[in-house]
Amino acid sequence: MNYILENLKKLKENITFICEKINRNPSEIKILPITKGVDIHKVKFVYELGFREFGENRVKEAIEKVNYLPSDIKWHLVGHLQTNKVKKALKIFKVIQSIDRFEIIDEIEKNKAKIDIFIEFNCSNEPQKYGFNPENFKEVVERVLKSEYLNLIGLMTIGPYPVSETKSRKAFEKLRIIKEKIKENFNLDLKLSMGMSEDYTYAIMEGSDMIRIGRALFSDEI
Repeated sequence: MNYILENLKKLKENITFICEKINRNPSEIKILPITKGVDIHKVKFVYELGFREFGENRVKEAIEKVNYLPSDIKWHLVGHLQTNKVKKALKIFKVIQSIDRFEIIDEIEKNKAKIDIFIEFNCSNEPQKYGFNPENFKEVVERVLKSEYLNLIGLMTIGPYPVSETKSRKAFEKLRIIKEKIKENFNLDLKLSMGMSEDYTYAIMEGSDMIRIGRALFSDEI
C-alpha cells in the first residue's frame, strides 16, 4: 500500500504549501480519512500510520466495519442520517457531523444519548444538498444549546459541484462567517469541517480546521 503513503505525503505537502501562502500553521489542519467504500485492510493501514479519527458516510457501512477495526477509533458520521437509523448511529459514532434538520435533533433527544455534533449548513444553496439554511443559524444554534444531549463542537458544509475556485471559496467563506457570527452571539469557538478531496485547498484558504479526505488518500489511481 505504498500508494497510500505517497498520497498522504502529497496531501501534507499541499497543505503545507497552502498554509505558507496564507500564513497558517499546517498543524491546525486535521485530516479526517473517509472510509466510504474502503476495505478494512486499507483503514487498518492508515490507523497504523497514527490516525485515530475516521469518517464514514453510511451507518450500514460503519456497522459492517467497526467490529473488525481497533476499538479506540473515534468515528465521525459525515453522511446524511435518516431518522430511523439514529439509534444505531448513536451506538457507533462519537461525532455526528451531519446534523442537517430539526427532526434529527429531536430523534437524538428521544434516545437520550449524549453526542458531539457539527451543524451542517447548505452554504452552496444547491437544492439536492442537505443542511440548514445559513440565514437561520441563530435559531438552529439556540435549539441545539437547549439540548442536554447535544454537544456542539463545530460546523460542516459540503462544497458546490462542480468545483470552481470562485464558487467553492464563496460557499466556504459563508460557513466561516457563520462561525464568526456564532462566536459573537453565543461566545462559542467552533471548528470548521469543510473541504474534501477535490476542493480542500479552497476550504483551507477560507479557514477550514478539518478536511474530509477519501479518494485523495485511499485511491491508487491518483
